[in-house]
Amino acid sequence: MEISEAELKAKIVELDEIHHDVSLPAMQEGASEWAERVAAERAQVEAGSRLNRRTFLLGVGATVGAGALLAACGSNSSVAKSSSSSAAPTLSPSTLTDLHVAALAASLESLGIYAYTAGINAAKAGKLGSVPPAVVVFAETARAQHKEHGAAWNAILRSAGKPAVTTTDPVLTPVVNKDFASVTNTVDLAKLALEIENIAGETYLSAIGVLTEPVAIRTAASIEPVEMQHSAILNFVLGTYPVPNAFEPTSLARPTSDYGKL
Repeated sequence: MEISEAELKAKIVELDEIHHDVSLPAMQEGASEWAERVAAERAQVEAGSRLNRRTFLLGVGATVGAGALLAACGSNSSVAKSSSSSAAPTLSPSTLTDLHVAALAASLESLGIYAYTAGINAAKAGKLGSVPPAVVVFAETARAQHKEHGAAWNAILRSAGKPAVTTTDPVLTPVVNKDFASVTNTVDLAKLALEIENIAGETYLSAIGVLTEPVAIRTAASIEPVEMQHSAILNFVLGTYPVPNAFEPTSLARPTSDYGKL
C-alpha cells in the first residue's frame, strides 16, 4: 500500500464526516421530497383510473339499457359498442425515466455492497495475504455508505409502487465476479473497487443530464461526490495521486436502457 495507515485512517474519517454532515442530509432531503412527489402523482393517476372505470361501467350499463329498450320496441337499429378503455394507469414518461435511473442506481449500489462484502470477507479469511487494517475499515465505511444510497433509491421506487431493487447490476455482475476470481492481494482488490466506484461516479454524473425532476437531479448530485471520494482514496491506496479533471468523463456511465423494464 502506497499510503500510510495513519494517512488512510485520516482520509476515512474525513470521508465519513463529509458524508454524514453534508452528503447524507442533502440526499435524504432530496429523496424524501422526490418520493413524496412520485407518490402524489401515483395517487392522482390511480384516482383518475378509478373515475374512468366508473364512467366506463356506467356507460356500459346505459348501452345495455338502451339496447333492451330498442329491442322491446321492435327496432332493428344496432346499438354502437363502447370504445372506452380501462387500460391500466401509468405514470408520466418523465417520471418513468427518472424511476429507471433510480432502479439503475440502486443496482449499482447493490453491486458496490456485494463487491466490498466479498473483499472484506476474503481479507478477514486471510485469502489476500497481509491486508492493512485501515483498508478493511475503508471497505466497511464505503459499503455502509453504499447501503444508505441504495436505501434512498429504493424508497423512491417504492413510493411509485415499484419493487425495491436489491439485485446487483445485471450486466456488470458477471464481469466483477470474473475479475474478483483473480484478486489475490490488496492491490488487486483496490483496483477492482476503483473500477466499480468510477463506473458509479460517472453514471451519477451522466444521470444528472438524464433526470427530468429538479429534486431528482439534486438527489443524484448529492451522491456523486461521495463515489468520487471513494475513487480518490482508492487511488491513494494504489499510489496514483488523483488529479482533478477539467471535465469529468462519463464514458463508463451505465445506460438506463440496460436495466430493462421496471
